[in-house]
Amino acid sequence: MTARGEAGAGFGPAGNPVRAGMRHPTSDPRAAAALDADRLARVALTWIAEPGNRSVFRLVQQHGAAGTLTLLREGGAPEEALRQTVAARLSAGDPLAVATEAMERADRLGARLVTPVDAEWPLPVDDLHRLVLAGSTRRVDRETAPPLCFWVRGGHSLAETLDRSVALVGARAATGYGIHVGTELAYGLAERGWTVVSGGAFGIDAAAHRGALTAGGLTVSVLACGLDRPYPVGNAALFERIADTGLLVSEWIPGADPLRPRFLIRNRVIAAATRGSVLVEAAARSGATQTMHRALAIARPAMVVPGPVTSTMSVGAHELLRQYPEARLVVSPAQVLEEVGRIGGDLAPQVRGPVRVQDQLDDESAMVLEALPRRGVRGVDDIAGRSGVGARTALRKLALLEELGLVSRRGDGYALSPPLTPPEPSGP
Repeated sequence: MTARGEAGAGFGPAGNPVRAGMRHPTSDPRAAAALDADRLARVALTWIAEPGNRSVFRLVQQHGAAGTLTLLREGGAPEEALRQTVAARLSAGDPLAVATEAMERADRLGARLVTPVDAEWPLPVDDLHRLVLAGSTRRVDRETAPPLCFWVRGGHSLAETLDRSVALVGARAATGYGIHVGTELAYGLAERGWTVVSGGAFGIDAAAHRGALTAGGLTVSVLACGLDRPYPVGNAALFERIADTGLLVSEWIPGADPLRPRFLIRNRVIAAATRGSVLVEAAARSGATQTMHRALAIARPAMVVPGPVTSTMSVGAHELLRQYPEARLVVSPAQVLEEVGRIGGDLAPQVRGPVRVQDQLDDESAMVLEALPRRGVRGVDDIAGRSGVGARTALRKLALLEELGLVSRRGDGYALSPPLTPPEPSGP
């Protein structure tokens, strides 16, 4: 592969990896034919059974993808539920014909298929073989096996893009506070060279993607449907921006519908493919908390941004902190990177003594805070000039500082909130 973020070498004109793009390139025609058969079979298997099916994954480990496809078509599924699923699919069409059509549709879309033999396969997702959600009886919580393949749209290497990545997830019906914090976190992470991964939904997901894009960084949207019909349609323009500068990723063939169970199946990939997951806002029983449960189950760092105790959008996030001692509270990009960064880099400075909110601010927010007068009110333009940031940046930072209770709006300007206002000198 070429340098990080480029997928030039190893890719054919239609975007599909050529032999040089594989981990172990081959010039043997028979071996090449076997690899092609394996790729087609993997696509067919994700159509016959939902991605993450543990029985199918075990069969692929034992018999290979092509052998498993033959076994299932001949009625050899080891479980009755899987036999019924396969029978229903076979009555709807020929798996190899469906797979061939999917490959053609992907080519027209400018997407490519990535399998475990390809150099850009993200190895961390293979950790899903040990994901067990104890105590759950839901079928969707048993669909936790590693992926068989990915469909990818975008010009970057999937493995290299995910090598330094953090997932930001949260509520669809996010509050203004959540949107702001999610955007700021994503911006700060992307600004530091980290990829921001999310699911493309309204609310926190979209805020995370937009924050990374605004910073000029990389962002990846992992979809629960076909790449040709990303959901929700209201984020269509956002998905195009992501495809142009980052990556769209899915386990489902082009044309696949965004069915509700697929979102939870998808969430295991978000949890496993990244170095850690951050929950910004979540109501009780939120799908975003399910991503965090999956991250915790495979020993990935799980982080939570606290919210107002009066907000229903904080209930799920706060409960996660109560339920899991290993979940960490974070309030800044630096603290996120302290949890996921490699030893020797990306670490936040150790905090000594009492922790104050203002001590955890990013540099620009701190400069804006320092630009406010000790007493009285100062206008936005004056604050921007004194802090050395643009007016739009000053407004964003002031909104964050107001949410944190550090400043308050006064007419056309801002002032320090009472706790930060120095006391009046006492009389003689």
